[in-house]
Amino acid sequence: MANQIPQQNNPNQFPGFVTVRGAREHNLKNVDLTIPRDALVVFTGVSGSGKSSLAFGTLYAEAQRRYLESVSPYARRLFHQMAVPEVDAIEGLPPAVALQQQRGTPTTRSSVGSVTTLSNLVRMLYSRAGDYPPGQPIIYAEAFSPNTPEGACPTCHGLGRIYDVTEESMVPDPSLTIRERAIAAWPTAWGGQNQRDILVTLGYDVDTPWSELPQKDRDWILFTQEQPVVPVYPGYTPEQTRRALQRNEEPNYMGTFTSARRHVFHTFANTNSPQMKKRVMQYMLHTDCPTCHGKRLNPASLSVTFAGYDITELSRLPLQRVAELLKPYAAASAEGHNQQDAEHPEQLIVKQRIAQDLTARIQVLLDLGLGYLSLERSTPTLSPGELQRLRLATQLYSHLFGVVYVLDEPSAGLHPSDTVALLTALANLKKAGNSLFVVEHNLDVIRQADWLVDVGPAAGEKGGEILYSGPPEGLQEVPNSQTAAYLFGTAPGQTRPLRTPTGWLKLSGVTRNNLQNLSAAFPLGVFTTVTGVSGSGKSSLVSQVLVELVAEALGQYLQPEEEETDALESPAPQTMGGRIVSGMEHIKRLVRVDQKAIGRTPRSNMATYTGLFDHVRKLFADTPLAKQRRYDAGRFSFNVAKGRCENCQGEGFVMVELLFLPSVYAPCPVCHGARYNAQTLEVTYRDLNIAQVLNLTVDAAWEFFDEEPAIHRALTVLSEVGLGYLRLGQPATELSGGEAQRIKLATELQRLSRGNTLYILDEPTTGLHPADVEKLMAQLEKLVDAGNTVIAVEHTLRVAAASDWVMDIGPGAGEEGGQIVAAGTPEEVAKVAGSKTAPFLAKELAG
Repeated sequence: MANQIPQQNNPNQFPGFVTVRGAREHNLKNVDLTIPRDALVVFTGVSGSGKSSLAFGTLYAEAQRRYLESVSPYARRLFHQMAVPEVDAIEGLPPAVALQQQRGTPTTRSSVGSVTTLSNLVRMLYSRAGDYPPGQPIIYAEAFSPNTPEGACPTCHGLGRIYDVTEESMVPDPSLTIRERAIAAWPTAWGGQNQRDILVTLGYDVDTPWSELPQKDRDWILFTQEQPVVPVYPGYTPEQTRRALQRNEEPNYMGTFTSARRHVFHTFANTNSPQMKKRVMQYMLHTDCPTCHGKRLNPASLSVTFAGYDITELSRLPLQRVAELLKPYAAASAEGHNQQDAEHPEQLIVKQRIAQDLTARIQVLLDLGLGYLSLERSTPTLSPGELQRLRLATQLYSHLFGVVYVLDEPSAGLHPSDTVALLTALANLKKAGNSLFVVEHNLDVIRQADWLVDVGPAAGEKGGEILYSGPPEGLQEVPNSQTAAYLFGTAPGQTRPLRTPTGWLKLSGVTRNNLQNLSAAFPLGVFTTVTGVSGSGKSSLVSQVLVELVAEALGQYLQPEEEETDALESPAPQTMGGRIVSGMEHIKRLVRVDQKAIGRTPRSNMATYTGLFDHVRKLFADTPLAKQRRYDAGRFSFNVAKGRCENCQGEGFVMVELLFLPSVYAPCPVCHGARYNAQTLEVTYRDLNIAQVLNLTVDAAWEFFDEEPAIHRALTVLSEVGLGYLRLGQPATELSGGEAQRIKLATELQRLSRGNTLYILDEPTTGLHPADVEKLMAQLEKLVDAGNTVIAVEHTLRVAAASDWVMDIGPGAGEEGGQIVAAGTPEEVAKVAGSKTAPFLAKELAG
């Protein structure tokens, strides 16, 4: 059933159509498609069916290619260019803007203000209309940015924090003597011994406990900038050294003294070894800069105020408050006047113009439910949904028309009440004469579509076909559409009796972000969903405080995120407070399943992450040919020199630099993408070599390995969480956040659970079709039935309605949130008057 443009519809309803012929990107099966322009077109289908391949990989990629052909080769280099799509022809396609979901760049230098360009206007406001101290010359806008030499605080270079070392950080155990390596910050090997021998020559006592040494001596050893060069006599006692010095004995060598502080900072600044850097960082503390007190700007820039706030203080206010603050200035009312305005009427005009522009731009963000964010909020702390809405706000304000906006699940991470605001924003874009092509799973968004394209019927190789293309109501007639059953309410709901908690985990004094001295009680042995509008404090409570407190109580080490950036560039830690009152006796283990990537490079994939690949490699090593050649399991890893293709180092592809065009990744000419050398590929297991096995999808591998229990069990679980369409060797870099989270969950599920484990999930249904949500729920239910506790932060109310307990945080976002509005069974929470979740939950329960 290729294209259905129902003729009974008024053909003049849409001004034109986009026609696609022969699309073959990824799993698309040579599809033809016609969709209207100036309409909200929603692409639906189960996860992995081919929706994104059609919307982003084909339509957007081709629109971008055509546009870039019209710009100069020099300008073309500045764009991140997508690969040329596999398609025969596309007609009637306007220029396109893509708003994809992506995590923020992990640096504090990128913020809400910079993503929306609001910071530029605020700087202009301070420069042109700020209140200056008497006699201070005007400061230009760039001097109000901590990212410029003119604006940055000279001490911390605009980071707001500095590295420091203290006696406590460098000498963790003061009961040790210097000889016993009390100064842990010095090198562990010869370098440290050298410094201790130099101290003996200098006459310092290395055999008295550190804590008993005079403070003057301790300070000099740790902090001096002096670097005396002295004779060194290794192996001599202090007494022998003294005599040798008196006799002017020939030393073994001349040694240069370096204080512990100097060693730490010099190593940190100059080493190329990540291990060395990591080692010295453990002795360094980052503290607020003593000059700017964390405000990142120089004193001159901070002396200028507006409405009584310096620019950093204003940037830390929620946007809602900034808008209220600017209103009188935008209206040029008496409130907004001061003495300076009376003397400089031109300044009043500037103030009014900039304030009007700022309030209009901020209003768009408020309409999208982002009023709780501040301009200074750094992008790494934003969810992908928040980041996408910030970009959407910028587009809404730009007033373009005749453009195709391609959006990737704009409702991700949105509470149903915020989805209403999103739909209004999309309607405004459409009204302005734009086309909207949206990949979406949210039924509320799908119902608003002018046109639906349903891709399927299943995922991966079993998908890639257009099941339906036309007005939404026509989808009812398509029997093999998995979307239709949920859209028109014919999908069977899951019903089971509610479980009774086996105990309670109680917290008190929780303080983090917008949570202030909060007490909370989580039921154990049941399935709990934590709901609330975006920014209400759900993740602060569950994914941060609860995880940290339980990990601490269990003595579990929480692996910090592997950040490639400097620690000073990461967001400053928030105020923390909170303790566990009771309930820990019921918890033996904590498992956090988040959406962070399972690896940063293409070398990391699902097979390696789940441990499945270890079993597969052993099977290959046990084949007769491998035994004859004495190949061990390591031979079948593409990360090990003996087995991999040396031309591409086991990557499978090589990068070809094209001067003015996007770099092309071409299959390696030696191994043709197989990643292994020819000798390794000669070994087969049941007629497939190792590269062919990695190319199997989970579902195909499930049939192939039906006689191998360990592998079969792992594949069964991956399939049950809705990942049957992924290839075993699919690189981690190609996986979405939702897919990464489900791989982590599957890895956990294949371990035989012992009960008494607390599982914490952050929006596990992100990127999932309702049919896949059912699969995921069935797996989570199994965990609870095995005597474990599952707590999920979630916006999908189908999940909340099916859980045993619901905790609703709110009532609003930011300063208006941070309270537990309701807690109880889904039916009880659905009746709570002050909850923004209640009406939507009631609707879900009513079916």
